[in-house]
Amino acid sequence: MRFTIRHEIKNRIRVHLEMKRMSFCEADTLEYYLKGVEGIKEVRIYERTADAVIFYDHDRSIVLEKIRSFSFENVKPPERVLESSGRELSARYYDKIVTTVVFHFCRRLILPYFVRRIWVALRTVRYLWRGLRTVKSRRLQVELLDAIAILAAVLTGDHNTASGVMFLLKIGDTLEEWTHKRSVDDLARRMSLNIDKVWLLTDRGEVLTDSSDIACGDRVIVRIGNMIPFDGEVCSGEAMVNQASMTGESVAVRKAEGASVFAGTVVEEGELTVKVTQTEGCGRFDKIVKMIEESEKMKSTLESKAERLADRLVPYTLLAAAATWLLSRNIAKAVSVLMVDYSCALKMAMPISVLSAIKEASGYNITVKGGKFLEAVAEADTIVFDKTGTLTKAEPTVLRVVSFCDEPEDELLRQAACLEEHFPHSVARAVVEAASKKGLSHDEMHTNVEYIVAHGIASYIDDEKAVIGSYHFVFEDEKVSLPDDGKEKFDSLPDEYSHLYYAKNGKLSACILIEDPLRKEAGRVVERLRGQGFKHIVMMTGDSERTAAKIAAEVGITEYYAEVLPEDKAGYIDNAKADGHRVVMVGDGINDSPALSASDAGIAISEGAEIARQIADITIGSDDLESIVILRDISRLLMKRIRFNYRAIVGFNTTLIGLGIAGFIPPATSAMLHNGSTIALGLKSMTDLIPENKEQAGS
Repeated sequence: MRFTIRHEIKNRIRVHLEMKRMSFCEADTLEYYLKGVEGIKEVRIYERTADAVIFYDHDRSIVLEKIRSFSFENVKPPERVLESSGRELSARYYDKIVTTVVFHFCRRLILPYFVRRIWVALRTVRYLWRGLRTVKSRRLQVELLDAIAILAAVLTGDHNTASGVMFLLKIGDTLEEWTHKRSVDDLARRMSLNIDKVWLLTDRGEVLTDSSDIACGDRVIVRIGNMIPFDGEVCSGEAMVNQASMTGESVAVRKAEGASVFAGTVVEEGELTVKVTQTEGCGRFDKIVKMIEESEKMKSTLESKAERLADRLVPYTLLAAAATWLLSRNIAKAVSVLMVDYSCALKMAMPISVLSAIKEASGYNITVKGGKFLEAVAEADTIVFDKTGTLTKAEPTVLRVVSFCDEPEDELLRQAACLEEHFPHSVARAVVEAASKKGLSHDEMHTNVEYIVAHGIASYIDDEKAVIGSYHFVFEDEKVSLPDDGKEKFDSLPDEYSHLYYAKNGKLSACILIEDPLRKEAGRVVERLRGQGFKHIVMMTGDSERTAAKIAAEVGITEYYAEVLPEDKAGYIDNAKADGHRVVMVGDGINDSPALSASDAGIAISEGAEIARQIADITIGSDDLESIVILRDISRLLMKRIRFNYRAIVGFNTTLIGLGIAGFIPPATSAMLHNGSTIALGLKSMTDLIPENKEQAGS
């Protein structure tokens, strides 16, 4: 691709492609391509001018070479990238606002006065109809105030005021709609599927396959804790499926042969073989958008209170205007009161504040599913951490395999990997990766496997029962025993590592030592959270007491619980809430799901199990726990902004009403100040809560 360099400073370059402008699809394609280049941190594409601004931390020549080698024909972004792009939406609303402003002022400059009067009268009908509809539904809302104010201005011959009010109302409506749709689309884009690999059932058995290679009619296997990647029909198996992301149902639904399943839903229990009826890019994004827009989760308590108050204040504004006219017999003073209302500003500023905060959080790789969860994080005094994959790194590694039988360690690792590769857990991934690095490939050597949440896996290998999992599962539930000569070796297993036990036919075959290093930022994050007002910082883990004590001491947590089950975590949170605490839970695994659901705000790690991400109210990036600190800051600043907006709206509009009653300001000035302040407050509510950008967050 031929291009010219328009501007350049250190680690930032602006290039112009030699074309007049790009289509939305071309702009999305170029952005997708550049974001996939190693060393490029951020990309901004301007389709109108065919420019690209690139931020990079790599060799400049490599970036230029990548642009030079780019062509639209050779790059095919996934359908979901194009489907969920917000580029066209932003361009459409930008054009709408510009057109509204240009037409408004051109009419005043070009059209004769009598033509403008006819135009204003015709537009007044629309606002009158909006106001009358609220009366018909037996609700007194701001639309009625707008209608009466515009009608009063027209009847008194003040057509400029009526025109100005309608202009400001239209700009306000457009800005609110644009901000809402943009924020909802950003949230939906974050919630969209991102499944790269699936298990395809073939004549040769199960094969791990790229999701892009799946066609309609293929059969894919989905096991407990995994997300269903495509719309389809169950052709075998039985499972409980969580469909909250698509239908809003909070209770899992039983699915068996012949039932339909939806992409993005999660298998909570059981296993399904699904015949694919629709592959990716078939409208799931639109379904998510609709679900979010209809969800009451979008509203925080403060936001809902403000909106209810706004509606309650409408009758009082009408009474104030009527009283003003009765006492003064001055229609201008009464209209000045009608031009001002609390509802318009409250209903515009509050949702925009929340949606903008959600949008800002997404810039820090934090996905928030609704304003009420930001409020919960802001008010929480207790935070509970899972250990594995949360306080410790999401990528534990196998240190070594200790054999308790006559089979070699590599063979035992190969068998363990064969069982573990089907299940979504960081420890399972560690076993599979350790086998892969050693070149220990394997065919499917086992029968159907059973996954027991927070415990382990049971199956049969060569007619021998094989189990792999925690001490509790292997030795207590499955009653596995040690080999006669293995007690001394078992007692000498190092406590500083996590232990994964593998047994066959009731005898321990191996202990896999898992090194689960602490996240380097964990201690710093715990200290900062304590400084942010969390009174109780708790760690809960299924690991041994010694391992838990070691990790807790290193990160500075004084309250911890070891060898706990999923129901224990949820029980602790329920008890804490019953004692009046507001609780945040942070986890990443299937076993964390009950606790994530029970908490006031559940936070899942993005690389964790799909079911954890689906159930959680908030998802953070896996690379840095600092996101939790940033989330707390955004949440508290949002609550501060909402309270400020409330005080500013009530104070300013009360002043305007007083000035109007006193006759100090005419209706036109009252309308301009009211609508202008509403738009200004809305625009201010769209600004970032954290003034410094993402660079500071990462420092």
